[in-house]
Amino acid sequence: MARLVRVFVSALAVLLLPTLAGAAPAPVAKLEIDGVISPITLRLVESALERARADGAQALVIQLDTPGGLERSMRAIVQRMLNAEVPVIVYVGPTGARAASAGVYITMAAHVAAMAPATNIGAASPVAMGGGADKTMMK
Repeated sequence: MARLVRVFVSALAVLLLPTLAGAAPAPVAKLEIDGVISPITLRLVESALERARADGAQALVIQLDTPGGLERSMRAIVQRMLNAEVPVIVYVGPTGARAASAGVYITMAAHVAAMAPATNIGAASPVAMGGGADKTMMK
């Protein structure tokens, strides 16, 4: 599976940002998100984007496997991705992973989105802090 990710990222990097003849290609940064979307996840994404920019990366690949999470954190992550100075690729993986609820919106905000075999993405309602259940959550 790691080989598939490397092949995908390499091919995508060649298509997105061609390098000058003879120049060494810029690195591709990677961040793995495996779990609930939270303020900690937001800090990880911010750090990864800043590091990718500082390192002159061609792109940031976010490998995503999440059941969803907090609406506020998801919105902030989406905003950071949309304003990123480097392209953001969201890869729902590894095999069997999911991008549910807040993960759907994060995946849709990517410049490029891809999914490993046997993964799934699905709509749900982002969860707001406060503990109350809205109509969607009651269903």
